[in-house]
Amino acid sequence: MTRRTILRGMAAAPFAGAAANVLSAAPAHAATVAANQYSLTSRSSNEHGEFAALAAGLAARLTKVDATTVIATTNRDAKALSSAPSTAEAFQTGFAWDPADQDVLYWIPQGVTTSADAYGNGLYPDSAGDKVVLVSWYFETDTDPDTPGDEQPIDKGMRLTFVDYNAAAAPTYRHVLLVEPVRTATGAYSFEPVQKHAGGIMWYGNLLYVVDTYKGLRIFDLDTLFTVETAEKDVCGLHTDGKYYGYGYQYVLPQSHAYDNAGTYLRYSTIGLDRASTPDSLVIGEYSLDGVVSYNDPGHTFNGTGAPAETTPHVVRWPLDYTDRHPGSLTATEAVTVAQKKIQGIVSRNSKHYLSVSAGLSTKGALRTFTSGSSTATTVADLAVGCEDLSFHSSGASGWAYGESVIWNVSEYDGLRYVYAVRADGS
Repeated sequence: MTRRTILRGMAAAPFAGAAANVLSAAPAHAATVAANQYSLTSRSSNEHGEFAALAAGLAARLTKVDATTVIATTNRDAKALSSAPSTAEAFQTGFAWDPADQDVLYWIPQGVTTSADAYGNGLYPDSAGDKVVLVSWYFETDTDPDTPGDEQPIDKGMRLTFVDYNAAAAPTYRHVLLVEPVRTATGAYSFEPVQKHAGGIMWYGNLLYVVDTYKGLRIFDLDTLFTVETAEKDVCGLHTDGKYYGYGYQYVLPQSHAYDNAGTYLRYSTIGLDRASTPDSLVIGEYSLDGVVSYNDPGHTFNGTGAPAETTPHVVRWPLDYTDRHPGSLTATEAVTVAQKKIQGIVSRNSKHYLSVSAGLSTKGALRTFTSGSSTATTVADLAVGCEDLSFHSSGASGWAYGESVIWNVSEYDGLRYVYAVRADGS
């Protein structure tokens, strides 16, 4: 989850020589804690004004589209996987990026969600829609800290990839730049890159939730994207020529809302949707390098209350309102601790929680599960080297279903980047 030196020189073929997963033998202890200490505050604006007004200002100057337009205009080809990538087990389906995205050092994939999160039938839109996978990436300006002077001059923030998965044998995709709407010094409507980690994403109806590690949740409305010019690869927003650009991408997706952490400190590392709960809910998981979460990151300030102390990682749940796709309460309804290091992804099914757990640059990851209040977690299946976010895909998704429920995962290291689903029971 932290920005790190990218693994170089590894083959794009599945990695068969990874070390044994030492995490599978280490129990992860869990305990229930007071949920009402965790809360959010709803925010409909930034320092430049209301998000809705800023979007309206952009709409008066740019062509507005929705996600269906992006899905219908994919422009890159992915490579379908016929077998498990890297060290993953219980493989169901998946793909690898084209060579340029497989090998690029400064764009790094992190989050994954699908149209099976967006709507219960698995399609987007929910009637006669498409099978879609979304993946978030963050921009790394320093791809090799050991080589001074090679830094990228611009932090281009976060991008979102729309993958058309209607034909699993030949998936296609397009990148979109995530932006925050602003006004310039002269009052003109514009936008800026969102320079965050994009560590976890969740698609719910027309809304995309993106975790902001130190602040909480950023919301993007997939009904409101804008078409921009593509000639300027290093310009974002309104340029001196009077045109709008998004670092060469044809579409930009502006932030539409935010939910800031307002209670006890919490590291918003990853997010997952639970459609098995009543009502639907979202869960947040915390990353830690060694099983102890710190809220004293140099150069960063956490939103929250209390004394920033080290603590065991938490999994925290908030209910969702399916009528408007926003949180149904600003106060959490469940919180548990789990003594597990390197949590990269979280999805839940009521009191059963699944974790993706990484183990470094050359060791396989693991899909692990535990029950709220239980004492130990168990390994369900091995995951790819560099495993990241998770997304649960129920076998009950009538429009896009597999024979049994699966869990999607994304892996991050260049040359070993896969997006794939494993069977949730590890079989």
